[in-house]
Amino acid sequence: MDLNFSPEDLAFGNEVRAFIAEAFDDEMRAKLEQSKNHHLDKASQVRWLKRLGARGWMAPDWPVEHGGTGWDLSKKYIFDMEMALAGAPSTSNMGTTMCAPVVMAFGTEEQKAQHLPKILSTDVWWCQGYSEPGSGSDLASLSMKAVRDGDHYVLNGSKTWTTLAQWADWMFCLVRTSNEEIRQKGISFLLIDMKTPGITIRPIPTLDGPAEGEQEINETFFDNVRVPVANRIGKEGEGWTYAKYLLQFERGNPYAAGLSMQMRKVRKIAGVERSDRGGTMMDDPDFRKKLCEAEIKIEALNATELRAFAGRASGEAMGAVSSMFKLEGSQMQQAVTELALEAAGLYAQPFVRDTWEMLQPGGNTFRAGPDYAATVAPHYFNYRKTSIYAGSNEIQHNIMAKMVLGL
Repeated sequence: MDLNFSPEDLAFGNEVRAFIAEAFDDEMRAKLEQSKNHHLDKASQVRWLKRLGARGWMAPDWPVEHGGTGWDLSKKYIFDMEMALAGAPSTSNMGTTMCAPVVMAFGTEEQKAQHLPKILSTDVWWCQGYSEPGSGSDLASLSMKAVRDGDHYVLNGSKTWTTLAQWADWMFCLVRTSNEEIRQKGISFLLIDMKTPGITIRPIPTLDGPAEGEQEINETFFDNVRVPVANRIGKEGEGWTYAKYLLQFERGNPYAAGLSMQMRKVRKIAGVERSDRGGTMMDDPDFRKKLCEAEIKIEALNATELRAFAGRASGEAMGAVSSMFKLEGSQMQQAVTELALEAAGLYAQPFVRDTWEMLQPGGNTFRAGPDYAATVAPHYFNYRKTSIYAGSNEIQHNIMAKMVLGL
């Protein structure tokens, strides 16, 4: 196992940094720094993705025949690492990293031709229809019905926590097409045009009080929504198989580089905010101990990610490692936001609805404290979700117990 990057890899890292310095412009940086949920508004997100697309870097994980980069795993890892270290926006929406791999693996040629080019061009945005009220981490208990009526399914029910559904043109969705003794059977995977009559989107207010353009999660209701059978991925009743395939792309992501970038911000805050003991928070031995413990865990996670990356380069499958990354990454994301909240102290308490507008020239509303303070508490509250989505921590423990320990 060789964890050293080649001269070619190091040169590629320089190329990525140069691209970020030019494409990740000052307006995007300022907006992202003031975002309560680490999302850009849609217009800024599209601008960023178009720049990636113009460079040919929109879909690093896609096969070349569908518009992918053809990078080896070293370059993919370096690209993700440099993006995270720079605090750059996400390289994709849900269409690129979640829906597209399923369409490529299990879709018909007609479905590939219809959806993949528009996903790659960012002209069509996707959302995920998995969770339902009372059916979150226990996804197999979903009950939204899809009843066959000729060449269509008729959908009735609802989905919840639908991230950025208000932006979406299409949804990839799990529905129940039959009731079986084994709950994982009878689930089908549909692609749904969000302009279809009978679909209603209702925003879910969150503790961070998002301003216009930062609304993140929604409820989505289906009232006799007719979806063509041609929009089904694969066979009827086998959607659970396709859903499991998708989840490996949602869980097996690198975390360490992004966490390191966030820890830099924590250190910056702690270097100026005052401690109850006098001096700065960085002078407080108890806080500094917690900071160092978190950094040690992040370094251990980084080493583990590098080992897994080296294994994948030699052909090894991710397996239960993706659950381990999801579990430890989620816990550390929460730990870092807790440290930031502690470091910011009283300045994290004032509620600011629109963090971006308050920085614009000519305004007559002023915030308490430094610019970074307004987003610290919203980030803390927003990251409570990380130990739940894509399978709760308890689910990840169960997967590892079964696949690694054989329990």
